[in-house]
Amino acid sequence: MGLDLNTDFEFENISLESEDDGVLCATLIKSKLNNKSKKAVLYIHGYIDYFFHPHVADKFHESGFDFYAVDLRRYGRSLQEGNKPNFCSHINEYFKEIDIAIDRIKKNNENIYLLGHSTGGLIGASYMNEGRNKQDIKGLILNSPFLDMNQSSILTGVMYSVVKTMSWLFPNGFSNKGLSPIYAESVHREFQGEWDFNLKWKPTAGFPVYFKWFTAIVEAQKKLVNSDVKVPVLLMHSNESLKPRKHFKEVFVKDTVLDVEDMKRIGPNLGSDVKMVSVKDGMHDLFLSAKGVRENAFKEMFAWLTSLE
Repeated sequence: MGLDLNTDFEFENISLESEDDGVLCATLIKSKLNNKSKKAVLYIHGYIDYFFHPHVADKFHESGFDFYAVDLRRYGRSLQEGNKPNFCSHINEYFKEIDIAIDRIKKNNENIYLLGHSTGGLIGASYMNEGRNKQDIKGLILNSPFLDMNQSSILTGVMYSVVKTMSWLFPNGFSNKGLSPIYAESVHREFQGEWDFNLKWKPTAGFPVYFKWFTAIVEAQKKLVNSDVKVPVLLMHSNESLKPRKHFKEVFVKDTVLDVEDMKRIGPNLGSDVKMVSVKDGMHDLFLSAKGVRENAFKEMFAWLTSLE
């Protein structure tokens, strides 16, 4: 099918409140091939990320779905001049744009599914516990969800206590020590990858890590201890993780961002109906993995979706 990101999608601005860093908005992205199908999916991106995956929309259309995505506040197309990139003080802040997106989608589509990648997976799981429109969602798909910090629980606890205090003292405080550039460079075609994305919206060096963002993530992860998602959940992850210090061939066949053991430990307890799928040789974003690998991930996902019909 070959959808083009620049010509085959509509981008609808969602106006939100203003905060100390300026006007906020989100962006609802709609495929122009949507035809009011009975089935639709809403894609939620990860941290230092945005929607640039037309090939994912292609796959959903091939299976009879309408496709939507959202660039959350302070991310991607929604990042306004003066905004603190990717900042939030509570993960529930994102529920407002997800509520609005679902309200608009359900005018045209009966069965809606959420698909969240990485931090988008954490947001999606949190939404399915607390979101206003969670009853309108038929299933939750998680692509390498950010369910725990990629470090020991002791270190996370110590960091949380310190950073929480720092966030009180310095409400806009941040650390410039962001993510390793290895993962982003392994997917962008100007470096060693296959994909094109806007390096201003998804820089390889990342963005500053705000103290409040860190505490918001840890608090959301802690709440999932009592998760009770009422709909079927599919959680897909790579078969192995890696913490590389330099580029070598293994970075293309492992999750170099998160620990899949955390996903395997926490994932089965998100709800009463969770299917766990390990994707051999998957990268962190399974749908950006090598062609054969991502095709396997798509096959697993659509087989699961078919089983729910």
